[in-house]
Amino acid sequence: MKGSRAALRYAKAGLSFAVDKQVAAEVNQDMQSIAATLAQSTDLKELLASPVLKNVQKKTTVKAVFSSLHPVSSDILELLVTNNRINLLGIVAQQYVKLYDQHEGREVAYVTTAIPLDQALTKQVLAKIATLTDKKVTLENKVDETILGGFVLRIADVQYNASVAHKLQTLKQTFITNTNVSTL
Repeated sequence: MKGSRAALRYAKAGLSFAVDKQVAAEVNQDMQSIAATLAQSTDLKELLASPVLKNVQKKTTVKAVFSSLHPVSSDILELLVTNNRINLLGIVAQQYVKLYDQHEGREVAYVTTAIPLDQALTKQVLAKIATLTDKKVTLENKVDETILGGFVLRIADVQYNASVAHKLQTLKQTFITNTNVSTL
């Protein structure tokens, strides 16, 4: 993702500043709002990425769209405008939310299944995740019928693939490897 390293630096600086001012939660709400709005509005994303518009016009538009921002959130916007990085606003907002969750000891676990999880299964998965990490975990379920069955669990940098499709692929590789070895 273009600019993600720079966006991470701005998000870290923003979080550090917000923590120092003891308003990290308020800024997090603003960043969630900004990220959600930009994810839904392609026009606003295109406006921020436009090389034709001046940063002052972009700043005016963003201030109008997000008129009720906390002063620290406004300072982050101002910094992005000043440094000609306003096009990174959406990524900065997403990174801030992730960093804030880490700061608060929260983690998001992503579970991909062939069918939606019901409440009972969700509780079982959360119970298993609780044995793997001491953080507060929220669960996001993605449905992908191509995995056929089972699940794929991802927490931070760790992924556990217990899908039927993965097991079939592994079995196929084993047969191919054994067939190639026996023909030698």
